[in-house]
Amino acid sequence: MTSCNTFAQHDHFIQNGVIEYEKKSNIYALITKKIKGETDSYYQAAFESYKKNNPQFKTAKSRLSFSKNKSLYKWDETNESTSNHSWIADDAMANLKNIIATDLDTQTSTTQKNVYDNLYLVKDSLRKIDWKITDETREIAGYECRRANAVILDSVYVVAYYTIQIPFSGGPESFTGLPGAILGLALPHENMTWFATKVSEIPVSDKDLAPPVKGKPTDNKELNKTLLEALKDWGKWARKTLQAYSL
Repeated sequence: MTSCNTFAQHDHFIQNGVIEYEKKSNIYALITKKIKGETDSYYQAAFESYKKNNPQFKTAKSRLSFSKNKSLYKWDETNESTSNHSWIADDAMANLKNIIATDLDTQTSTTQKNVYDNLYLVKDSLRKIDWKITDETREIAGYECRRANAVILDSVYVVAYYTIQIPFSGGPESFTGLPGAILGLALPHENMTWFATKVSEIPVSDKDLAPPVKGKPTDNKELNKTLLEALKDWGKWARKTLQAYSL
Protein backbone atom coordinates (compact mmCIF):
# COMPACT_ATOMS: atom_id res chain seq x y z
CA MET A 1 0.00 0.00 0.00
CA THR A 2 1.29 3.43 -0.89
CA SER A 3 1.48 6.16 1.71
CA CYS A 4 -1.14 8.89 1.53
CA ASN A 5 1.72 11.40 1.50
CA THR A 6 2.25 10.57 -2.17
CA PHE A 7 -0.72 12.77 -3.02
CA ALA A 8 0.94 15.84 -1.57
CA GLN A 9 3.99 15.55 -3.81
CA HIS A 10 2.16 16.84 -6.88
CA ASP A 11 1.37 20.51 -7.19
CA HIS A 12 0.09 20.53 -10.78
CA PHE A 13 -3.64 20.04 -11.21
CA ILE A 14 -5.24 19.47 -14.60
CA GLN A 15 -8.28 21.69 -15.11
CA ASN A 16 -9.28 20.58 -18.62
CA GLY A 17 -8.43 17.86 -21.07
CA VAL A 18 -9.35 14.42 -22.39
CA ILE A 19 -9.15 11.07 -20.59
CA GLU A 20 -9.06 7.99 -22.82
CA TYR A 21 -10.43 4.74 -21.40
CA GLU A 22 -10.38 1.10 -22.40
CA LYS A 23 -13.37 -0.96 -21.33
CA LYS A 24 -12.89 -4.71 -20.99
CA SER A 25 -15.73 -7.19 -20.65
CA ASN A 26 -14.95 -10.80 -19.78
CA ILE A 27 -17.31 -12.42 -22.28
CA TYR A 28 -16.36 -15.99 -21.31
CA ALA A 29 -17.39 -15.28 -17.71
CA LEU A 30 -20.60 -13.59 -18.83
CA ILE A 31 -21.56 -16.54 -21.05
CA THR A 32 -20.77 -19.00 -18.24
CA LYS A 33 -23.25 -17.14 -16.02
CA LYS A 34 -25.82 -16.96 -18.81
CA ILE A 35 -25.88 -20.72 -19.48
CA LYS A 36 -25.60 -21.79 -15.85
CA GLY A 37 -28.44 -24.16 -15.08
CA GLU A 38 -29.24 -24.79 -18.75
CA THR A 39 -29.35 -28.52 -19.43
CA ASP A 40 -29.59 -28.36 -23.23
CA SER A 41 -26.19 -29.27 -24.72
CA TYR A 42 -26.88 -26.70 -27.45
CA TYR A 43 -25.81 -23.92 -25.08
CA GLN A 44 -22.47 -25.50 -24.22
CA ALA A 45 -21.82 -26.24 -27.90
CA ALA A 46 -22.51 -22.62 -28.78
CA PHE A 47 -20.13 -21.50 -26.03
CA GLU A 48 -17.34 -23.78 -27.27
CA SER A 49 -17.84 -22.50 -30.81
CA TYR A 50 -17.65 -18.91 -29.59
CA LYS A 51 -14.40 -19.57 -27.69
CA LYS A 52 -12.77 -21.00 -30.82
CA ASN A 53 -13.42 -17.82 -32.80
CA ASN A 54 -13.30 -15.02 -30.23
CA PRO A 55 -10.99 -13.76 -27.48
CA GLN A 56 -11.97 -13.88 -23.83
CA PHE A 57 -12.23 -10.12 -23.48
CA LYS A 58 -14.27 -7.72 -25.55
CA THR A 59 -12.61 -4.30 -25.61
CA ALA A 60 -13.98 -0.87 -26.46
CA LYS A 61 -12.45 2.59 -26.25
CA SER A 62 -14.12 5.71 -24.92
CA ARG A 63 -13.12 9.21 -23.89
CA LEU A 64 -14.13 11.85 -21.37
CA SER A 65 -13.65 15.48 -22.39
CA PHE A 66 -13.84 17.86 -19.44
CA SER A 67 -13.42 21.54 -18.59
CA LYS A 68 -14.31 23.30 -15.35
CA ASN A 69 -17.48 21.55 -14.20
CA LYS A 70 -18.75 20.07 -17.46
CA SER A 71 -17.89 16.90 -19.36
CA LEU A 72 -18.88 14.79 -22.34
CA TYR A 73 -18.37 11.02 -22.37
CA LYS A 74 -18.58 9.17 -25.67
CA TRP A 75 -17.30 6.10 -27.52
CA ASP A 76 -14.81 5.69 -30.32
CA GLU A 77 -16.21 4.33 -33.56
CA THR A 78 -15.75 0.65 -34.51
CA ASN A 79 -13.38 -0.34 -31.75
CA GLU A 80 -14.56 -3.76 -30.62
CA SER A 81 -12.05 -6.58 -30.53
CA THR A 82 -14.41 -9.47 -31.15
CA SER A 83 -14.24 -10.93 -34.63
CA ASN A 84 -17.69 -12.55 -34.59
CA HIS A 85 -21.00 -11.52 -33.12
CA SER A 86 -23.04 -14.27 -31.50
CA TRP A 87 -26.33 -14.37 -29.65
CA ILE A 88 -24.71 -16.24 -26.79
CA ALA A 89 -22.23 -13.38 -26.24
CA ASP A 90 -24.88 -10.68 -26.37
CA ASP A 91 -24.85 -8.72 -23.12
CA ALA A 92 -26.61 -5.39 -22.60
CA MET A 93 -24.01 -4.00 -20.18
CA ALA A 94 -21.06 -5.07 -22.33
CA ASN A 95 -22.72 -3.48 -25.37
CA LEU A 96 -23.47 -0.10 -23.76
CA LYS A 97 -22.60 2.91 -25.90
CA ASN A 98 -24.13 5.77 -23.94
CA ILE A 99 -23.20 9.38 -24.73
CA ILE A 100 -23.32 11.37 -21.50
CA ALA A 101 -23.05 15.12 -20.93
CA THR A 102 -22.60 16.03 -17.26
CA ASP A 103 -22.98 19.44 -15.59
CA LEU A 104 -21.61 19.38 -12.06
CA ASP A 105 -22.79 22.93 -11.36
CA THR A 106 -26.44 22.00 -11.86
CA GLN A 107 -25.90 18.35 -10.84
CA THR A 108 -27.67 17.19 -14.00
CA SER A 109 -26.88 15.00 -16.97
CA THR A 110 -28.13 14.46 -20.52
CA THR A 111 -27.68 10.89 -21.73
CA GLN A 112 -28.31 9.47 -25.18
CA LYS A 113 -29.19 5.77 -24.83
CA ASN A 114 -29.77 3.29 -27.61
CA VAL A 115 -32.16 0.69 -26.20
CA TYR A 116 -32.82 -2.09 -28.72
CA ASP A 117 -32.85 0.30 -31.68
CA ASN A 118 -34.88 2.92 -29.80
CA LEU A 119 -32.97 6.15 -29.15
CA TYR A 120 -33.73 7.98 -25.91
CA LEU A 121 -32.51 11.33 -24.59
CA VAL A 122 -32.55 11.05 -20.81
CA LYS A 123 -32.34 14.31 -18.86
CA ASP A 124 -32.18 13.96 -15.08
CA SER A 125 -30.26 14.76 -11.91
CA LEU A 126 -26.96 13.00 -11.24
CA ARG A 127 -27.05 9.71 -9.34
CA LYS A 128 -26.15 10.16 -5.67
CA ILE A 129 -23.49 7.55 -4.87
CA ASP A 130 -22.53 6.75 -1.29
CA TRP A 131 -18.80 6.26 -1.84
CA LYS A 132 -16.62 4.72 0.85
CA ILE A 133 -13.05 6.00 0.38
CA THR A 134 -10.27 3.62 1.40
CA ASP A 135 -6.51 3.93 2.01
CA GLU A 136 -5.64 1.66 -0.93
CA THR A 137 -3.83 3.31 -3.84
CA ARG A 138 -2.56 2.34 -7.28
CA GLU A 139 -1.08 4.07 -10.29
CA ILE A 140 -3.20 4.43 -13.42
CA ALA A 141 -2.04 6.19 -16.60
CA GLY A 142 0.80 7.77 -14.61
CA TYR A 143 -1.42 9.14 -11.84
CA GLU A 144 -1.61 8.09 -8.22
CA CYS A 145 -5.19 7.05 -7.52
CA ARG A 146 -7.11 6.17 -4.40
CA ARG A 147 -9.74 3.47 -4.17
CA ALA A 148 -13.39 4.03 -3.31
CA ASN A 149 -16.19 1.45 -3.10
CA ALA A 150 -19.95 1.73 -3.53
CA VAL A 151 -23.13 -0.17 -4.28
CA ILE A 152 -25.55 1.20 -6.88
CA LEU A 153 -28.89 -0.02 -8.24
CA ASP A 154 -29.41 -1.97 -4.99
CA SER A 155 -26.90 -4.71 -5.79
CA VAL A 156 -24.19 -3.61 -8.26
CA TYR A 157 -20.83 -3.44 -6.45
CA VAL A 158 -18.52 -0.71 -7.80
CA VAL A 159 -14.79 -0.14 -7.29
CA ALA A 160 -13.40 3.21 -8.45
CA TYR A 161 -9.91 4.72 -8.46
CA TYR A 162 -9.73 8.52 -8.55
CA THR A 163 -6.93 11.07 -8.63
CA ILE A 164 -6.98 14.46 -6.94
CA GLN A 165 -4.46 15.67 -9.55
CA ILE A 166 -7.45 16.05 -11.85
CA PRO A 167 -9.94 17.93 -9.65
CA PHE A 168 -12.94 17.10 -11.85
CA SER A 169 -15.51 14.99 -10.04
CA GLY A 170 -16.43 12.77 -12.97
CA GLY A 171 -15.49 9.58 -14.75
CA PRO A 172 -16.63 6.96 -17.24
CA GLU A 173 -20.35 6.35 -17.76
CA SER A 174 -22.46 8.18 -15.15
CA PHE A 175 -20.08 7.85 -12.21
CA THR A 176 -19.42 11.07 -10.29
CA GLY A 177 -19.11 12.31 -6.73
CA LEU A 178 -15.47 11.67 -5.80
CA PRO A 179 -12.81 14.33 -4.98
CA GLY A 180 -11.15 13.84 -8.37
CA ALA A 181 -11.46 12.23 -11.78
CA ILE A 182 -12.12 8.49 -11.88
CA LEU A 183 -9.33 6.84 -13.89
CA GLY A 184 -10.21 3.26 -12.98
CA LEU A 185 -13.62 1.65 -12.60
CA ALA A 186 -14.58 -1.97 -12.02
CA LEU A 187 -17.86 -3.80 -11.67
CA PRO A 188 -16.34 -7.05 -10.34
CA HIS A 189 -19.54 -9.10 -10.27
CA GLU A 190 -20.45 -7.90 -13.77
CA ASN A 191 -16.98 -8.85 -15.09
CA MET A 192 -16.24 -5.39 -16.50
CA THR A 193 -13.57 -2.73 -16.07
CA TRP A 194 -12.84 0.74 -17.42
CA PHE A 195 -9.26 1.97 -17.07
CA ALA A 196 -7.68 5.15 -18.36
CA THR A 197 -4.89 4.58 -20.86
CA LYS A 198 -4.01 8.23 -21.51
CA VAL A 199 -4.67 11.67 -20.07
CA SER A 200 -4.15 14.70 -22.31
CA GLU A 201 -4.10 18.20 -20.84
CA ILE A 202 -5.53 20.18 -23.77
CA PRO A 203 -8.01 23.04 -24.24
CA VAL A 204 -11.62 21.86 -24.41
CA SER A 205 -14.18 24.14 -26.03
CA ASP A 206 -17.90 24.45 -25.31
CA LYS A 207 -18.50 22.72 -28.65
CA ASP A 208 -16.50 19.71 -27.43
CA LEU A 209 -18.84 19.48 -24.43
CA ALA A 210 -22.15 19.99 -26.26
CA PRO A 211 -24.79 17.55 -24.98
CA PRO A 212 -26.40 15.07 -27.39
CA VAL A 213 -29.70 16.27 -28.87
CA LYS A 214 -31.16 13.27 -30.71
CA GLY A 215 -33.55 10.84 -29.08
CA LYS A 216 -36.99 10.63 -27.50
CA PRO A 217 -37.00 12.96 -24.47
CA THR A 218 -37.49 11.21 -21.13
CA ASP A 219 -36.10 10.95 -17.60
CA ASN A 220 -34.81 7.97 -15.60
CA LYS A 221 -38.16 7.23 -13.95
CA GLU A 222 -40.09 7.15 -17.22
CA LEU A 223 -37.41 5.14 -19.02
CA ASN A 224 -37.45 2.63 -16.16
CA LYS A 225 -41.23 2.25 -16.52
CA THR A 226 -40.85 1.73 -20.28
CA LEU A 227 -38.16 -0.92 -19.75
CA LEU A 228 -40.13 -2.75 -17.04
CA GLU A 229 -43.06 -3.06 -19.41
CA ALA A 230 -40.87 -4.22 -22.30
CA LEU A 231 -39.03 -6.77 -20.15
CA LYS A 232 -41.98 -8.20 -18.22
CA ASP A 233 -41.78 -11.54 -20.06
CA TRP A 234 -37.99 -11.86 -19.99
CA GLY A 235 -37.82 -13.89 -16.80
CA LYS A 236 -34.34 -14.17 -15.29
CA TRP A 237 -32.81 -11.91 -17.97
CA ALA A 238 -34.99 -8.93 -17.10
CA ARG A 239 -33.17 -7.73 -13.96
CA LYS A 240 -29.70 -7.75 -15.50
CA THR A 241 -30.90 -5.98 -18.65
CA LEU A 242 -32.71 -3.36 -16.59
CA GLN A 243 -29.52 -2.75 -14.56
CA ALA A 244 -27.53 -2.30 -17.75
CA TYR A 245 -29.83 0.40 -19.13
CA SER A 246 -29.95 2.10 -15.72
CA LEU A 247 -26.16 2.38 -15.52
